[in-house]
Amino acid sequence: MTSDEQRSTQGRPALAAQAVHKRFKIPEERSHTLKERALHPLRRSRHEELYALKDISFAVQPGEFFGIVGRNGSGKSTLLKCLAGIYRADEGQIWCNGRMSTFIELGVGFNPDLAAYDNVALNGIMLGLSPREARARYQRVIEFAELEEFQDLKLKNYSSGMHVRLAFSVAIQVDADILLIDEVLAVGDAAFQQKCFDVFNRMREEGRTIVFVTHDMGAVTRFCHRAMLLERGEMVGIGDPRDVADRYLEIAFGRAAGYEEANVGSARMGDGAARVSDVWLGDDRNERLAVAPQSEPLTLKALVTFNADVRDPAVSLTLLNEHRQPVVVATTVKEQEETGGFRAGEQAVFAFSFHNMLAPGRYHTLLTITHRGEGLDVIDRFAGGLSFVVSGMSNSGGMVEIPVQTDVTRWGAAPAGEAQPAGRPR
Repeated sequence: MTSDEQRSTQGRPALAAQAVHKRFKIPEERSHTLKERALHPLRRSRHEELYALKDISFAVQPGEFFGIVGRNGSGKSTLLKCLAGIYRADEGQIWCNGRMSTFIELGVGFNPDLAAYDNVALNGIMLGLSPREARARYQRVIEFAELEEFQDLKLKNYSSGMHVRLAFSVAIQVDADILLIDEVLAVGDAAFQQKCFDVFNRMREEGRTIVFVTHDMGAVTRFCHRAMLLERGEMVGIGDPRDVADRYLEIAFGRAAGYEEANVGSARMGDGAARVSDVWLGDDRNERLAVAPQSEPLTLKALVTFNADVRDPAVSLTLLNEHRQPVVVATTVKEQEETGGFRAGEQAVFAFSFHNMLAPGRYHTLLTITHRGEGLDVIDRFAGGLSFVVSGMSNSGGMVEIPVQTDVTRWGAAPAGEAQPAGRPR
């Protein structure tokens, strides 16, 4: 039975939570020494209650890959620990239908003074394997972790990357119906991360029920059937992973675009014949956008107020990335084109539109107005105005995401008896 068929069958969910609440008590005053306790034995310690989870309800169907996303402190890991039974919920109920394995903290229980074999056996038993099963799977664990040359070394001599690779390799050997995974895809180097991706693809195809906590929106849309967004312990939304990922980026980077006042004064220069009065993302000034979806049309507009008569001003836009590197440069004037004359007191809106191929992240605008003539004299330079976020799942590491078509053509014949593949299977 395929995973889609499993999820479509009627019956009990693999995992469910109903009206779950969790709160922690944070002491306002602490007795740090025995003397303080002796001098004030009846002092009542005051505490503040932190609500980590508020009224969380959801159900995960058998064979579903379910994502949980949210900013730091939103309650993701707390929820996962409640589902795993590490924390007890203060209110509400949690149901589990099947054998559960948790990948919450990789390598917990490893002994640094023991070699890989003993640690693999001990950790496998802690994760639910029998001693015989744990020992029998040792070779597979070591091969997957690519640690054959270091298996006789004590773990205290392992690098952090080797330690995590070994822990992850042990964790994926557990045969469980339900897996709870907390931020374990950021392990090892790029090659080992790809091996992790392959493992999760296989688990998904096998129809394993997986609850996956991560900050990686690309992984959410790549693996998950559905996703849930938490913010300050409350459920903001649940549904399609792409919709949830976009909503996460809106919250993470701020919903409202605005001016960065600290930078405006120091960045302003020019003769003042005109000033950029406002900058916004989108067609409608009254409905400003804060997020520009990748692979969709993008429009930026600037309102310019003229304080003196200006003929054929040139308005230029530079988009800077998070590192303040210029990514896009555009101007309203090319070669000998004219923009017309503007009188003192007039206002005009200059628009810049293009198909958004920017990589996901935050961008800042730099607008420059100059006089036309033999030279370009600055009228206004407005930095530190608008900032906005590009949301999207495609992020190859470059500044832009340009659609590129690739092709492989065999050139020349392969030696006799040595058939060569045309390319790597996808």
